[in-house]
Amino acid sequence: VADIVRSTQPRPIEFSVVSCPEFLREGAAIHDFMFTDRTVLGSTDRHAAEEVAQLYLPLRAPIMMTDLRTAEMIKYASNAFLATRISFINEMSIICEKLGADVIEVAQGMGFDKRIGHHFLQAGVGYGGSCFPKDVKALAHMAQTHGMHPQLLTAVMEINEFQRRTMTLKLHDLLGDVQGKRVGMLGLAFKENTDDIRESPALSIARQLMEQGAEVRGYDPVAMDNVAREVPGLTLCGNAYELAQDVDALVVATPWNEFKQLDMRRIKESMRQPNMVDGRNMYDPELMWSFGFNYRGVGRGFGGKGIDGTNDE
Repeated sequence: VADIVRSTQPRPIEFSVVSCPEFLREGAAIHDFMFTDRTVLGSTDRHAAEEVAQLYLPLRAPIMMTDLRTAEMIKYASNAFLATRISFINEMSIICEKLGADVIEVAQGMGFDKRIGHHFLQAGVGYGGSCFPKDVKALAHMAQTHGMHPQLLTAVMEINEFQRRTMTLKLHDLLGDVQGKRVGMLGLAFKENTDDIRESPALSIARQLMEQGAEVRGYDPVAMDNVAREVPGLTLCGNAYELAQDVDALVVATPWNEFKQLDMRRIKESMRQPNMVDGRNMYDPELMWSFGFNYRGVGRGFGGKGIDGTNDE
């Protein structure tokens, strides 16, 4: 930025650049700004950084001043670490399913340890959006261009990609060949409370299914217009009940609060086959089984019972 400003000035004017990386979640940006954990300022001009710091004093949060490169690295490293937590618990979810453990209780037990905490330990379909995929990939690329082999970052990306494929594998367990089967995607945005579909796990799963010959439907409370432009082959429905009509399976891909309020008996009765892959662990498995669903969650081993609630033996 400094080079661009310097090279395009009609006449030299003294200026300074201060980098202030943001740590805001989509759907909660105002809250995260007003109640930030810290403000990071990077600059080669200490006086300029102190002037910018004055703007942030009313937030009453720690202010860290450092050089430009370190400020940017704090942003990359923070996002990469959060992505690592997500990939870690997703890998644990696969192991839990095999060994008969419940990943939700595993994450809860881990989180009580103050050194670990509960944040970003929700097993599911993997991370998406504009920040985590881009920043992890960029950090790994920067390391590679300097002759390093970013083993952990590479594993984080590989696990995230594999986690999406596990959703289609669960569907194969329920349906066999998905060729000609009708699958409904509950949620299309990469997360709730946003219409952002960049790197959306839901769309990745939908594309995989369409490539395998499935007819895929989708519904999202706010992301429909974006999806219509990006994935024209995806049939869009007006609501969750329309989506469920005559489908062979539902995939819960985005944990919208709206989906928690659905009449699941009505949903089940309208489906051609009552199969559900809950990629966000939104629903109680035993309740869903009682409704008659063939239900699959993520990492729900259920203490030695099979993932359908029956005894493994």
